[in-house]
Formats: sequence, C-alpha cells, structure tokens
Amino acid sequence: MFFKHIYDESLAQGSYFIACQKTKEAIVIDAKRDIDTYLEIAAKKNFKIKYITETHIHADYLAGSRELAAVTGASLYLSAEGGEEWQYEFPHHPLHDGDVLTVGNLKLEVIHTPGHTPESISFLLTDCPASDKPSMIFTGDFVFVGDVGRPDLLEQAAGIKGTSNQGAVQMWNSLKRFEQLPDYVQVWPAHGAGSACGKALGAVPNSTVGYEKFQNWALQYKDKDAFVRALLEGQPEPPKYFAKMKQYNKVNRPLLIEVPKFPKLDKAQFLAAYQKGMTVIDARKKEDFAKAFIPKTINIEGNNSFSTWAGWVLDYDEQFMLVAEEDQIEDLTRKLMRIGLDNVFGYIEGIEDMGIAAQAADIIGYEQMKAAVGRDDVQILDVRGSTEYKAGHIPGADHIFVGVLQDHLDKISKEKQIILHCQSGVRATVAYSILRKNGFDRVKNYAAGMADWVKSRNNENILA
Repeated sequence: MFFKHIYDESLAQGSYFIACQKTKEAIVIDAKRDIDTYLEIAAKKNFKIKYITETHIHADYLAGSRELAAVTGASLYLSAEGGEEWQYEFPHHPLHDGDVLTVGNLKLEVIHTPGHTPESISFLLTDCPASDKPSMIFTGDFVFVGDVGRPDLLEQAAGIKGTSNQGAVQMWNSLKRFEQLPDYVQVWPAHGAGSACGKALGAVPNSTVGYEKFQNWALQYKDKDAFVRALLEGQPEPPKYFAKMKQYNKVNRPLLIEVPKFPKLDKAQFLAAYQKGMTVIDARKKEDFAKAFIPKTINIEGNNSFSTWAGWVLDYDEQFMLVAEEDQIEDLTRKLMRIGLDNVFGYIEGIEDMGIAAQAADIIGYEQMKAAVGRDDVQILDVRGSTEYKAGHIPGADHIFVGVLQDHLDKISKEKQIILHCQSGVRATVAYSILRKNGFDRVKNYAAGMADWVKSRNNENILA
C-alpha cells in the first residue's frame, strides 16, 4: 500500500492519497482545491487516481474533489447519509453505511458517523495483502487527535436552527461505535491544531483508537447529558466564510482546475481601482504595516492565518487587491483559492510611489496601556475570542471579536480614545486597520497584547 498524508498548515487541513502498489489504482480523500499536489504524486509514482471521496460536506475549505475528478476522469463517491437536505447536488456515486470501496487490493468500509454533520462518514481501511484486519480509519471531522468535531457549526455558521443539540447527541452515539474498533487501528483525521472545527485539537497528525479512548476528553464521559453540555461549551467563533463553504461544497458550482495567476498592477491601474473604493488587503508583516500603510487598507499578515482572516473580512461578491511581495503571491493565491476567494483584481509589490501619502500606525507600549486603564476618556477593546476574554482580560476592557468587528462599529466610541489589543498583536493589527478604514481616527494599538500585559504585571491582580 502507498499512503501519503497531505497537510495544509494554513487551514490545518489534511487530505489523503492512498494507492494499491500492485494495481496502481488510487483514491484521494478530502482533496484541497489546488489539485496539482495530487496530480504530481500520481505522475511521480505512476498511479491512476480512480476514486475520489469526502468524509462530509466541508465548512472550512472549498473541496477540490470535483476539480480532481474533472482532470483525471476518476469517479466521485460521496455520502448519501443524513437525510434529503444533506445530499450533494451534483453527479456522484452514493455511499451508505456498510458500503465497501475496493481500490485494487485495498478495502475501505464506509461507517456513518454523524455528529459534526448529519451526513458525515468515516472510512475503515484494510490492506488485504498484509492482513484481514483493519489498520486505519479516516475520520474526517468526527474524531480528531484529542478532540471531536463540533456539532454547532450548522447552527452558528450556517444558521440552521436547532441542530447543535441534535448533533451533540449524534456525536455521543457515533463515539460509542468508535469505541468498539480495535485499539490498534490508526486514526487519521481531516484537521489538526489550529482548525476552528473543534476546540482542543492535538498538534500531532494521527493517533490510535486505543490512545484516544484514554486520552481524548470526549471519550471520558459516562453520562450523555454531561457530554452534550461539555461538547457545546467553549467552542471558538466559527469564521464567517464557513456558511459560504457549506453552500459551495454542496452545489454544482463552477470549477477552477488550475492555480490562477493574478496580474501585477501598475500605478495607474491601482489608483483607478483604489479611488473607486476597491478593498485593499495589505499582506505585509504587521511591523511593516505599522511603519507605513496606504489609508483605508486592511492588514492581514500573509502567515498561516491569512486565509482564515481573509474569509472573515472579505466580501465574496466584491473584487479586492493585494499589497504583497512577488515571491508571496503564489502562496497567498493558494491560500485564497482554498476558501473560494478567487476575485482578486491584482497586486502591487510596495506602497511607495503609488501617489498616495502613507500613514503610520499609532502603537503604544505597556506603560501607556497601564496609564489608560480605568480612564473615562478611553475605551479599551479586547478583540480576542470570547473564550480567551472570559478566561481573563484587562480590567474595564470591552470585548468585540475581531472577526465580527465590522458588524459592531456602533459599539465603539467616536468620542473616546480607542486602545486595541489581542494576545500578541496580529488580530489587533487587523482590527486597527478595519477601524481606520471606517473613519475611526483616535485609535491606538497595544500591539504587544495580553502576553506582554501578563508578563509585565508579574504577580499583581492584573485580570478581570
């Protein structure tokens, strides 16, 4: 058997290329949208991708299954579980609980594992020439290393009311089935640490059924009601773009079979679009943005969180431009296309000589923040997640998560001095640029954030 785990660190998303080395037949599970990765593996190893499948209708990225099928001629096999409203709306072969996919001498048994979503399935793999016993299970967003898939996404992100509790109960039942598998079976999930599809995902890529049975918090509960409560508590904010992904991954959308190449803009092209109000995303490091930035541009640093924050901030129906170095563009393009943000007008390499006077951000340090606490003329705004804020925050700080800041500008004072902070500065810089874009001029950024605040205050009573 040939096995390859393909891992996208920007979305903490795993896909799988599995092949029978004797027959050269291959299957891909949970493909990302930039499919050249799988084509390169197939070409290098002389494999033929014959089957493509998914564990569920994904919310956190735009699956590349249909693109891969269009290029290779492989057959799509997708879940038919979960009821009528959870069916894929494009041609495919349906999969039900107990079905078996045969890939050369490999056997993948379909197990219906609802909880994260109603249609969720897992694949139990047996390498038949090696053993008649299963060796791996591909769990999608059902069981992670150290965690399980959140059942509240359909309600929180997609607005489908009443699904959270139902999904949590389904997760309980699915876990009981999972516990019956042999302890030695390897667990390969669709996500790792950093994904918003759970709240405590482990950093290692895989585990075993036996290890999860004694290490995974969700498998320690003996009471169903207590489990349901615990599963629904403390989940991170689901990114705004998740609702779009749920829709796009279900319907018969246009395909993008190659990584697009966005044009480098000259000064005239950039100015014309900028003056018409086109959104500009500045992907430079936050320190460079702070030194000088084009007014009304939004800073989303081009790191592993770039696609997530772009999905929070950008409108899928509007074009936008990038400020980025040329050697960043392919990486940023892939990160954007993986969540369906293809509407890029173009990019510029730097802000110099663009005919626009640059501004500098107003950054403050610990002493200035300390002096601001408790003042009536200052509004301290914590833009971290709600769980982080509840765990402890600077006394008197208001809370608006950066991802929803644009929807709550009415809660921010125009009369007071605004001081923003997050944990270490990245989210606060996004928030700073959003507020400046929307006409808030009295904004300062405590860019060192909570990490610096806690360190500097030592053992004093520093949190509310």
